[in-house]
Amino acid sequence: MRMEYGLYLEQTQKLIMTPELRQAIVILQLPSLELAQYIQQQLTENPVLEIKEETPEREAGREEDAAAEQVVPESETFDLDWQEYFQDGSDLGYIRSPREQLPESSFESFLTEAPTLHEHLQVQLMLALPEGRARHIGEFIIGNIDENGYLRITVEEIARLFDTGQEEVIRVLQVIQGFDPPGVGARNLVECLLLQLQHFNGATAGSHVQTIIQEHLAELGGGRLAKIGKALGISVEEVQAAADIIRRLDPKPGRRFGHAGDVRYIVPDVVVERVGKEYVVLVNDVSVPRLGINPLYQSLIRREGTCDEDTRRFIEGKLNAAAWIIRSIEHRRLTLYRVVNCIIDFQREFMEKGVKYLKPLTLKQVAEVLGLHESTVSRATSNKYAQTPQGVFELKFFFASGVQNQDGSATSAKSIKRLIQEQVQGEDPKNPLTDQELANRLSSRGIRISRRTVAKYRDEIGIPAVSRRKRY
Repeated sequence: MRMEYGLYLEQTQKLIMTPELRQAIVILQLPSLELAQYIQQQLTENPVLEIKEETPEREAGREEDAAAEQVVPESETFDLDWQEYFQDGSDLGYIRSPREQLPESSFESFLTEAPTLHEHLQVQLMLALPEGRARHIGEFIIGNIDENGYLRITVEEIARLFDTGQEEVIRVLQVIQGFDPPGVGARNLVECLLLQLQHFNGATAGSHVQTIIQEHLAELGGGRLAKIGKALGISVEEVQAAADIIRRLDPKPGRRFGHAGDVRYIVPDVVVERVGKEYVVLVNDVSVPRLGINPLYQSLIRREGTCDEDTRRFIEGKLNAAAWIIRSIEHRRLTLYRVVNCIIDFQREFMEKGVKYLKPLTLKQVAEVLGLHESTVSRATSNKYAQTPQGVFELKFFFASGVQNQDGSATSAKSIKRLIQEQVQGEDPKNPLTDQELANRLSSRGIRISRRTVAKYRDEIGIPAVSRRKRY
């Protein structure tokens, strides 16, 4: 067989990821807050883009002035895709209409951070101890308390650093342990629970409660009440009464305070409201600024002789980039609107009656109805939230797996979990339902489910086993 080099022409079809397509994909999967940050970055990189904050009257006057300006002749060789795009004023999401006037808010409405645990303790320390050595020790102790409220340094180390006795450090530590929240400044779980027990119950706390905390926390966590009662020489009922007191204590007293970098709230990307018998989808783009084109650069391109060829090419490229950004934002808004509308059509019973009526749904089902690819639906619902009449949910929440019913229909896993939770809440505490009994009750409703699946769902929603739920 003869082998030789040659040059051949061949036509092939390939899927090429252009920069514009990559940008559209990135914008599609961004939630509203991250989209606002992305737009701010583009504003700093592209001088042609600007935020539109003008009234409709001024915008209409500017359109008339732009129409009266000289148009670039047809012989111009530059790409003018941006010009045709921005001549249409009816682009989705950018219709020039007066925006809703919101009432003015006070400065307090814009505060997004609650006091941290360290700030809360620092204020109490300034009120409890005068300026001096003891306060400096207290500030050092507070600085070494973690976000859960535990002291992560030993008394010996503190005394050595301040060149003082351990007695002085312990006195300051006891002052801090009396601060709010109760249990703060403890060095371990046992000390934390004992501090809270003393704060809430005082002298009324029985000795059995303290003994269980000090010696039998592991057995209590495992539900081995009979073993604890045998070790202490008391009845199971007394052990259970002591366990009820212990369960009211907080093992992490500092967790209810804010921490740096925590997410304070969720801004829904979509709002679903019921109007009559129908549901209306509103894309929440209040935090996303409206983009426009700086008129100065438009006039430079339209008028001849105002700039050299290199400058015109630079501005032309920035104008086309701006057009792609705005087009991608509009495409994101339209895709999100269509996807949520389709989800509502599938999950209408959930919107009206709650989680028990959530149906199994897949990305493929939505993609087939809308004529989109599954990856597009996945990106449109990624990290986004919807405010519905039933509450705020992540869009991925509506894509739930399920089990097959006896009549051929399907029930979502979240609906089954809610049914299990309701059955457990209505059970007899002295004779709780076993996993098999829960499976039998669900089967009587037409839901075909095994005992092992019931146990798995029960663990996922935090319901303990039957032995730990039993009351004596």
